[in-house]
Amino acid sequence: MAFESLADKLQNVFKNLRGKGRLTEADVKAALKEVKMALLEADVSFKVVKQFIRSVQERAVGEDVLGSLTPGQMVIKIVNEELVKLMGSETTEIKLRPGSEITVIMMAGLQGAGKTTTTAKIAGKLKAKGKKPLLAACDIYRPAAIKQLEINGEKQGVPVFSMGDKIKPVNIAKAAIEHAAKNGMNVVILDTAGRLHIDEDMMNELIAIKEAVTVDQTILVVDAMTGQDAVNVAGMFQEKIGIDGVILTKLDGDTRGGAALSIRSVTGRPILYVGMGEKLSDLEQFYPERMASRILGMGDILSLIEKAEAEVDQEKARELSQKIRKAEFDYNDFLDQMHQIKKMGGMASIISMMPGMGQLGNIDMDENEKSMSRIEAIILSMTPAERANPSLINLSRKHRIAKGSGVDISEVNRLVKQFEQMKKMMKQLPGMMGGKRKGGLGGLGGLMGGKFKLPF
Repeated sequence: MAFESLADKLQNVFKNLRGKGRLTEADVKAALKEVKMALLEADVSFKVVKQFIRSVQERAVGEDVLGSLTPGQMVIKIVNEELVKLMGSETTEIKLRPGSEITVIMMAGLQGAGKTTTTAKIAGKLKAKGKKPLLAACDIYRPAAIKQLEINGEKQGVPVFSMGDKIKPVNIAKAAIEHAAKNGMNVVILDTAGRLHIDEDMMNELIAIKEAVTVDQTILVVDAMTGQDAVNVAGMFQEKIGIDGVILTKLDGDTRGGAALSIRSVTGRPILYVGMGEKLSDLEQFYPERMASRILGMGDILSLIEKAEAEVDQEKARELSQKIRKAEFDYNDFLDQMHQIKKMGGMASIISMMPGMGQLGNIDMDENEKSMSRIEAIILSMTPAERANPSLINLSRKHRIAKGSGVDISEVNRLVKQFEQMKKMMKQLPGMMGGKRKGGLGGLGGLMGGKFKLPF
């Protein structure tokens, strides 16, 4: 997960600070030296780190902090505020023209950054906001680029304008805008060609498009896993063609996250969205304050709630809440809850948004994900009657279920035992089961058993 390594290191630094009743200037400087090393190891730009540490130190060695009753907390508060400032302070939306006026968005980036997929993701986001987007296939060089855009456009329910790979991208862009005007579409998203590295031809083509049509927003897509290379690429695009915002892809696979902390400072342009997976729905708006909270182990409950509200079937959540209160929760409901967790990005994604969870070093996320797969196999090996009525499951049935799911009977016994314990706990804690915020997280809290460790 993004920032995992940095978050662990910073939380250890702050744990030591919290343990001190009073702080001296030397304590603060020693802690900030460790913060500096953690940021550099996370691949944050050296210049950015230097300025960041200077800003924090100027505020943290003041009388208000050192004389405070909770100086450690005050330092953490300052670091949090400076992190937010570093990433942009405010959430930035893609600027769109009002009403039926056509907004032209040009997507740019190097090959392999996920630009074409991200283009379709953006189209889906805008469609959900009531806009009528048109995707324009302007990448005529990469094999299958047009087909990839057409497939993703179809999945998003967004039309794709293509003229094949023999027409110049500038002319495709012009024709796409004319097509949009004739067909009542109000956003045209140009999927331009990428290259393996920045070259003159690439930049000239983008400049030519900007000169031929009115581009309202130029959005750069960069791969977060390339670290400082991503920042350098962003800086060069800003210098050569001018960009309005950045989308960071593959942030779910980068444990360092240095690009996210450096790009705003280097380019002066905001991060608009972050890609958190391969699915077309895996694109999250970038909230600097929420990201800072996650880095410092404070969690990101707002994003977790929004994720739940977007992915969880609220009617099912309400039905589940009633079932639990009446102690009618069965294995079908259990299975539903597991599917909801998968839709929300899996256990690791959920845990990463919970306050303080980063400090629980004994959580093996990979192992928990595997456990969930085995639990699913066990439940699917039960008959419909057994899933609906858990009390039917006796020893002979357990043997059959174990054989059917390819696990040892001890694993079936553990699941049955935990399931019964969970039912009791959930009956006692109905508040966990929603009622707030349109049904909340359903049975999520109960599924995790409060221990964040699955049975196997």
